[in-house]
Amino acid sequence: MVTTAEQAVQEPIEARASRVTWRRLPLVALGLAATAIVAVGIFAPVIAPGDPVALNIAGALRPPGEGAWFGTDEAGRDILSRTIWGTRISLLAAGSVLLIATTIGVVVGAISGYRGGRVDQFLMRLTDLFLAFPGLILAIAITAALGPSLQNAVISIGLVWWPVYARLVRGQVLSVRENVYVEAARALGLSETRILLRHVLPQCWGTVIARATVDIGYAILLTASLSFLGLGGRPPTPEWGSMIATSRAYFLTYWWTATFPGLAMFLTVVVFSLLGDTLYETFGIKGSTQRQVS
Repeated sequence: MVTTAEQAVQEPIEARASRVTWRRLPLVALGLAATAIVAVGIFAPVIAPGDPVALNIAGALRPPGEGAWFGTDEAGRDILSRTIWGTRISLLAAGSVLLIATTIGVVVGAISGYRGGRVDQFLMRLTDLFLAFPGLILAIAITAALGPSLQNAVISIGLVWWPVYARLVRGQVLSVRENVYVEAARALGLSETRILLRHVLPQCWGTVIARATVDIGYAILLTASLSFLGLGGRPPTPEWGSMIATSRAYFLTYWWTATFPGLAMFLTVVVFSLLGDTLYETFGIKGSTQRQVS
């Protein structure tokens, strides 16, 4: 038989468990949506109904219908196949951008925050130098210098993006390095490199991953922007920005040529942005990150 005291203890526990479950429902839903988008990119060769670059001039600019559910473009290429393959290319490009940005940013931020002093001042002034220029303008300049291509666009965006992660990781390291277990590791005579890699950086990965999830959408947008300007993916590459740029001349007449790639990009950006924000809020990262960075 359950006593009144036991009921009083159980009810708050059950209420808290229920609140936690309901709070994480958006995270689960967004996680499933992001997984579905990634699955489309991975299995694009299987899912796509046709060759995304195969020409069919006789079937050019067909409206959506049976045999071409998203219609065809000016060269008769199936827009559904190109949109599906565009998911694969855009996710790979965004992942490469974040790999470059996080690698440089984590290294710079970790060294800056852990060493402090003149090293910190020098690295932060270097970071400020990159942040002084508008990101898109700097990416355009770097891509133009390297030469228009999707690979060079990815490199340029990664080089523009790393200061964000450098400041984020620096703020985390400045907080973590004062913890008792870090002082204990120093007292035991562990090397600075081992302390940084084994005891400090692991505490920063949650924030970095949450931020990177948000930035997937922004990286896709910036890559598509460079492709739209002719500095990224070039036709007939099925990249969303390039597809929209190619169809802008006749978009008002043949609306489907730009609508479906644009919707795919919109949904992908929204899903990953909301997923990152939900990760921040669900695991309580947002508030602590803002205080440490500031």
